[in-house]
Amino acid sequence: MSEWNSMNREIKKNQLRSQIVQNSGNKDESSEEIIKKARSKVKKKRFRISLVVLLVLAAGGIGAFEYFSLYHYTGYGVVWSKELNEGSYEGYLNFGSNLLKYSKDGASYLDSQGKEVWIQSYEMKSPKAVVNGEYAAIADLQGNSIYIFNKAGNVGVATTVLPIVKATVSSQGVVAAVLEDSTANYIYFFKQDGSALDVKIKALLGGDSGYPVDISLSPDGTQLMGAYAYLKNGTLNGRVAFHNFAEIGKSIPDRLVGGFDEPYDSSLVAQVHFLDDTYACAFSDNSVSFYSTKNALSPELVKQIPIKEQIKSVFYSGKYVGLIVDNPGGENPYRLDIYRPDGKQVFSKVFQYPYTNADIDGNHVFLYNENSCRVYNMSGRLKFSGTFDFPVTKIRNGRFPNTLIVTGPQNMKEIRLQIGGQYQ
Repeated sequence: MSEWNSMNREIKKNQLRSQIVQNSGNKDESSEEIIKKARSKVKKKRFRISLVVLLVLAAGGIGAFEYFSLYHYTGYGVVWSKELNEGSYEGYLNFGSNLLKYSKDGASYLDSQGKEVWIQSYEMKSPKAVVNGEYAAIADLQGNSIYIFNKAGNVGVATTVLPIVKATVSSQGVVAAVLEDSTANYIYFFKQDGSALDVKIKALLGGDSGYPVDISLSPDGTQLMGAYAYLKNGTLNGRVAFHNFAEIGKSIPDRLVGGFDEPYDSSLVAQVHFLDDTYACAFSDNSVSFYSTKNALSPELVKQIPIKEQIKSVFYSGKYVGLIVDNPGGENPYRLDIYRPDGKQVFSKVFQYPYTNADIDGNHVFLYNENSCRVYNMSGRLKFSGTFDFPVTKIRNGRFPNTLIVTGPQNMKEIRLQIGGQYQ
């Protein structure tokens, strides 16, 4: 009996040990599962938090975009104001993020706070400034000098024997100028230091090319686009021509790689402009044309848009082309059309504002006169309309999204657009 009891006790002990070992194994397994579940919960929680943060940021971004896109400002405050030496003021041009001011007796480069970075004196009877990227040129029309600048100041002066009719500059500092004598016109080229390049194009009204009305150099300086007038059956017609001055154009007479006559039958081309190294545009009296020089030896007319109304103004930047035309038959006398370099329309807007100047800076279109302005974004929405208490000759974007640089002959101000308008 005692042996039996002893055996029972041993059996129970073994069973207890087995249960303890088994329970211990289960406890270890449960701990691993608990840790896994805890980690999974943390990951899910982090994901949810990240998702909420992203949604909040996205909503904020969309809200900010809607706000800045749709909001119409009606007032402004002056951030800073600076008096300028008027002199014989002629005009301002955007030069990088700053302004080039030029006159008959000199030029100055003004930074975004109105400070003069440099000043260059000269004497010109009829100065005309052009800008392309990092370089600017000021030519004395009907005179014989062209001053060439970069953002650090004057880098060269080109001197001509014949009177200057037109001038253009590349972003590399190469200058092309139309010169005239009593029998023909010539296109000469100059390096950034003002020395002449051994390149010349002779143009005659009754010749193969015609009379050069306007010219434009591509930013890299290897392509020249020209608007020409020529006689055909006793009628004056327009022509657009492309010349290539890179190595591939050497073997071609006059470097002429493309000419377009048919699109301008019985019309004249008044202005041409390279928007970048690939796209260019031409403005005639009844159309705007968009060209691609992707194939350097065979420029292509990408799109021609006929304009039935009278063209009042043309203006452009590197990314957009703008036209203002008459809008007969409605309460709004004008129509504003904005295009991309490939000819696709960005927006069209009718208006009745009495503007005298039109510009594009960044993603804003500026219409302004001597004492007021209108600012549109690239959705065609009116962002700001206001008046000023001093004469205005130039308006551009300021240092921040809601600021503008407003410049006159004697004043330069940065204004901050007021929050206190209404949605349009």
